[in-house]
Amino acid sequence: MDVVALLGIGLLTGVTTVLFGFGGGFVAVPVVVWTDSALGADAIRVATATSALVMVVNAAFATAVTPRRVLAALRGGGPLLVLLGVGAAAGALAARHAPAGLIRWAFVAYVALTVVDLLLRPGFLRPRAPAEAAPGTPRPLPAAVGAPVGAVAAFLGVGGSVMTVPAMRRAGHTMHVATALANPLTLAIALPAAAVFLGGSGDPAGPHPHLALVGLVDLRAAGALLVGALPVIAVLRRRPPHIPDRLYAWTYVALLAAVAVAMVL
Repeated sequence: MDVVALLGIGLLTGVTTVLFGFGGGFVAVPVVVWTDSALGADAIRVATATSALVMVVNAAFATAVTPRRVLAALRGGGPLLVLLGVGAAAGALAARHAPAGLIRWAFVAYVALTVVDLLLRPGFLRPRAPAEAAPGTPRPLPAAVGAPVGAVAAFLGVGGSVMTVPAMRRAGHTMHVATALANPLTLAIALPAAAVFLGGSGDPAGPHPHLALVGLVDLRAAGALLVGALPVIAVLRRRPPHIPDRLYAWTYVALLAAVAVAMVL
C-alpha cells in the first residue's frame, strides 16, 4: 500500500516539478516522513536525503526538456551555480548530524515564514509600487546568494525553488519562466546534497534492515516517486497548461501552505 501511495504522490511531484520548479522536495519530504515513520525521529533525516535524490532526477529531466530560449536567462550564471553546490554540500553535511527535531521544525518554520512573506511583501502576488518596480529586462540573481540558498535548501531537503522562484519573480520574471529556471538551480543544489547523503552508512539502517537504505536515502521510496513523476514531467513539458500569471502565483502560495500544514499534522 505504501508503494501505491508513493506512486500516486510521484504523479504529484511531477506536476510540481514542471509547474512550480519544486523538483519534488516539498512534496516528497512529508510523504517519506509518513512512509518511513517506523524510523521515529530519524524519518525526517531519511526524508530529506531521499528528497535530494528525487530532485536530482526530476530536476535534470525537467531541465533537459526545457526550451533553450528559457534557459538562456541563466547565461553567465556559472558562479551562482557553483556557490549553490558548495552551500548544498555544507547543508547536507549539517543535516546528517543535526537533531532530527531541528530539521523538522526548521522545515515547518521556513515554509510558514515564506508563505507570510509572499502574502505581505509586494512583488510576488501583487506588483511593486511604481517607484520600486524593476525597470527594463528581468535582473539575474546575484551569485552571492548561492551559498546560503544552497545550504538552507539542502539542510531542509527543499531544493531551493522556494527561495529562487520568489526572487526571480521579484526580479521581473513571469511565473512560467521563474518556475522553469528553478529546475536547473535545484539540480545544482540537489546533486552535491544527494552525493553527501548517499555516502557513508545510514544510522537508521541497523534496527530497520527491511528498509532499502543507501546512506540515508530510501531507494524504494525514491524509486516509486520517480516512476510516478517522470512520465508526468514528459507530458506536461510537451503540453504545458496555460495558467494566468496571478492564479499561478496564488496556487504556488497555497501549495506551500498545504505542505506546512501536512508536516505539522
